[in-house]
Amino acid sequence: MFTGIVEELGSFAASVGERFRFNAELVLTDSSVDDSIAVNGCCLTVVDIGDGWWEADVTAETAQRTALGSLSVGDPVNFERAMRYADRLGGHIVQGHVDGVATVVRPGLDLRVAVGPEGGLRRYLVEKGSVTLNGVSLTCFDITDDDGGGCEFSVALIPHTMAMTTMGTARLGDPVNFEADVLARYVERLTNLSPPTP
Repeated sequence: MFTGIVEELGSFAASVGERFRFNAELVLTDSSVDDSIAVNGCCLTVVDIGDGWWEADVTAETAQRTALGSLSVGDPVNFERAMRYADRLGGHIVQGHVDGVATVVRPGLDLRVAVGPEGGLRRYLVEKGSVTLNGVSLTCFDITDDDGGGCEFSVALIPHTMAMTTMGTARLGDPVNFEADVLARYVERLTNLSPPTP
């Protein structure tokens, strides 16, 4: 479980098969093999760790369904260690389970992204609701639907977020990992359940 508050801007170092290596400093503090670290919002398990780096196994399924598969050596990545129950919840509850990949249609402080119809993710977006992009807890607004079942929405970024996360280097057309608010998923599930039979 995560909060969507990025702790460190690291980088993608290399991959050999399904083994990905990341350059990091801060998130290595108190981290060990078997710990969880979110990379651009995708929860990965530490399988090896060294001085200034750590590694995770990224399956073909994960690489295909997230933006991790499009990383190039040297690309910046957002890191967040799993939350502790004693921590402040500065963002919102983030599982690190990427629902899909959105596309940047307007970079900058007034970042705007497009979400396709795949997975029906539009139904989880509400004005001023929570969303996670590349592991960053953000508030969405100005949601506009398209004719194909997808949508576009904006998130307002502050200069600090631009400087400390990959949001500052996002370019037109870049893929970003998208995770819907898990509370929206539970509300949907509960409202679609039939009442129990007495």
